[in-house]
Order: sequence, then C-alpha cells, then structure tokens
Amino acid sequence: MTLMIYNDLTRTKEKFVPVREKHVSFYSCGPTVYDYFHIGNARPFIVFDVLRRYLEHLGYGVTFVQNFTDIDDKMISRANAEGITVAQLAERFIAEYYKDADALGIHRATIAPRATEHMAEIIGIIEKILQRGHAYVVETPSGSGDVYFDVKSYAPYGKLSKQSLDELEAGARVEVGEVKRHPLDFALWKAGKPGEPSWKSPWGRGRPGWHIECSAMSSKYLGETIDIHSGGVDLTFPHHENEAAQSEAAAGSGKNFVNYWLHNGFLLIDKGKMSKSLGNFITARAAREKYPPLAIRLFMLSAHYRSPINFAPEGLEQAAGGVTRLRNCWADLLHAPVGEGADGVTPFLEELKALDGRFYEVMDDDFNTAAAVGVLFEIVKLVNTWLKREHLPQAFFDAAEGALRKYDEILGVIGIEAAPDIDADEIKRLIEERAAVRKDKNFARSDEIRDALLARGIVLEDTPHGTKWKRKL
Repeated sequence: MTLMIYNDLTRTKEKFVPVREKHVSFYSCGPTVYDYFHIGNARPFIVFDVLRRYLEHLGYGVTFVQNFTDIDDKMISRANAEGITVAQLAERFIAEYYKDADALGIHRATIAPRATEHMAEIIGIIEKILQRGHAYVVETPSGSGDVYFDVKSYAPYGKLSKQSLDELEAGARVEVGEVKRHPLDFALWKAGKPGEPSWKSPWGRGRPGWHIECSAMSSKYLGETIDIHSGGVDLTFPHHENEAAQSEAAAGSGKNFVNYWLHNGFLLIDKGKMSKSLGNFITARAAREKYPPLAIRLFMLSAHYRSPINFAPEGLEQAAGGVTRLRNCWADLLHAPVGEGADGVTPFLEELKALDGRFYEVMDDDFNTAAAVGVLFEIVKLVNTWLKREHLPQAFFDAAEGALRKYDEILGVIGIEAAPDIDADEIKRLIEERAAVRKDKNFARSDEIRDALLARGIVLEDTPHGTKWKRKL
C-alpha cells in the first residue's frame, strides 16, 4: 500500500511524498498558554500524535514542531488580572499543558518553540515581506509602527480556504484603532502599548501578530517548504491562510510553504459547537478527571479525523469500556500459561496476518484511525477466542503480544508502556508474598500488599487460576 493523505490545499487524496526521502517535516499548531487547553484542542493533539507515530512506525524520521504562543491579547489580559507577568503566566500553563498532554499519551514535540524566544526570526521574516512589497507600516500616536500584510499584493491569497478576496471580505472586521488598506490585511507587528510586554524592532517597540510566529519558527526549524502542517479546521481561515501567504511572500520564487495541509473536524459538545457563552466549555483537565485518559484518547480516534465528533457521556463511557476490554486482553495474555505446543496455531497466525494487512490498508487510506480501532478490536476478539484453549504454544503468545504492542505504539490506547514506578519482577514477588501470607491467614498483610500495589497503579484480581494483575486506567 501507498500512504495517501487528504490535502486540504487541493481537496483531494494524494500520495504522500516528503521533500526529503524517509524524513518528514511536520508542524502542528500548539496552544496559547493563558489557561488549560480545552477538549477541542485535545483532538488535534491526539489525532496528529497518532499520525506522527504511524509515520515513525513506517520508518520515517520525523521532526515534529509544535509551538507555544506565549504572547497575545488574552495572555496580557489574564496576567494583568492576576497581577503577574505574561512570562510567569506562560511558564505556569506550559507546565500544565504537559501534565494534561502526558496523561493523554501525547508524545512531546521534537522541538517546542516559544514565540517570545524567536523575536529575531520574527522580525527577520517581517523585514523580508516588507522588502518584497507585500507589507506596509502605519505609524501610531506612540511613534512606533504597526506592520500589516497587504493581501491585495499577494495574488494567491485565499487558495487554502478556496475563497476570493470579495468572499472573504464579507466576514472581515476592522478592530478599533486599526488603519488598514484592506479589511483583510492582518498585523505582522503591533506597536507597543503602555503596560504591555514589547520588544525593540525597526518599527519601534512592539510585539508580533499572532500568525507570524508560526511562519518564523517553522522556517527556522523545518525550512521554507515543509511536508505537513496540521491543526483544527477552525484554523484554516484566517490563521493558516495567513501563514501560507506571509511565508510564501517572504520566501519568494514561487516556493510552496506546505505540501500537505491537514485539518481535523470540529469536536461538538452534546451535538452543539463548544462555546464558553453557551456554558458547554470543558477543559482537558476537567475531562480527564471525569474519564480515564485512555478512554478520551480512544474516543478521539474512534471517528475519522476529518469528521465532526460529539463529546457526550455515552460515547466516553463506551470508550472506557473499550479500553477495559483491551487491557483485560493484554493482562490475560501476560498471565496465561504457555503449553508444550499441543495446539497448532497456524489458523490463528493466518487470521492475524490478514487483520494486520487490513490495519495498514486503512491507516494508509488517509490515516483512518476509526477503521484501525475496529481492526484492533477484531484482533482482541481473535486473541480472546484462542485464549480459551489450553496448552497454547509460545508462538501464539509471541505473535499476539507482538501485535498488541505494535498497535499500542501507534494508537496508544492500551497503555502497555505507561508503566508505574514498579517493574514486573517486583510485582511478581509481592504477589507471591501475598499468596504466602493469605495461606497463613495473615489477611492484614495481604490487604496491605494489595493496597500498596494499587497506590502504585497495579490492580490485583484473584481468580480460580491464581492472582492476575493489570495496570489501573
């Protein structure tokens, strides 16, 4: 199979061919760190984490860049309200981002740049845009200048959102104090205001506009043309449209900024768009306090990434049940006795191979995690059916464990590698000690061992065939 990706730039599925053979440059929009990220943000973080994992599984080296926006109006407003600096607010919520992202199994970016640490690059790219005649400076009463991108100077503007300037202008608005040639012109640099953080620039002290940071940081770490750029569908316009325009205007020579644009569909709350004004806004922190993180991850992957998905209790509860089924299958594999090879496993291996082929088929077809999750559960059903047999040979366990490990490395919904601070040998020793003290009717010590393991994320289950253990969700 050939990996095919739906490219929002062309609105078609295309064969994936990276700029550099066997290496992928991948930029994904990160959070503005003025608060905990919401569950809608969690969707692109999770689904594009899986795309990255799958590319790595296919043998690509992946440089994955995800930025932190650590200066903007919302950050300034909240920092002022709390009586702290914007930098202190950013530090706090970057740390909180990692707590939630790590819990949701999101691998950390290869590079996680911050806007405030790249002012030289931001100013440099703005200077290039000005030199090429695609931007202009407007003086402000403070004596510093605002710098705006001139959309009418850049003929391809609107190519990503597939709309003309006239169509886009219908929804444009001009903020108070802005002096622009065209309503769609957007700020590359904003003149500084009293009480706001600012940096020295050729146009006076000020700070960058929102869009320019991504262009500056992606070009620094990934080059002028990158393979994949991802984010939520709500970023298509204006953010990604503006990114593309300013990046290509700065580069010149007809260079393409991004070869494959990927956007995930909206996450709905009870079938409505999530909104603070509607009171249906939920952070990822609140969601994972209510539902197991692996269940949230499985839920997000159970729909095609380009489709909308409804975040509702019944869906999360179903996903939690699914994770339990996956983890029980893994625990049963770990504890089942190995036989002497009395039962041949050729039929199992053949069916597993067919399902494995199906897994790659659906993942290569525009990264269809919904179908891939379905294949995973078919494999679990197959494994559970065979586990009912006795005297299963080592070949069965090697194949079944290898398959589940592989799919978990890609999808991250079983949690095999999410181990607590205890290894299998210590768990085995404590289970054996517990069996011995139970035999001596020392139930106080037995309960003490069980509770100590539970506190370290290990759940014990006493069965007629002995004590099994598994990691807590």
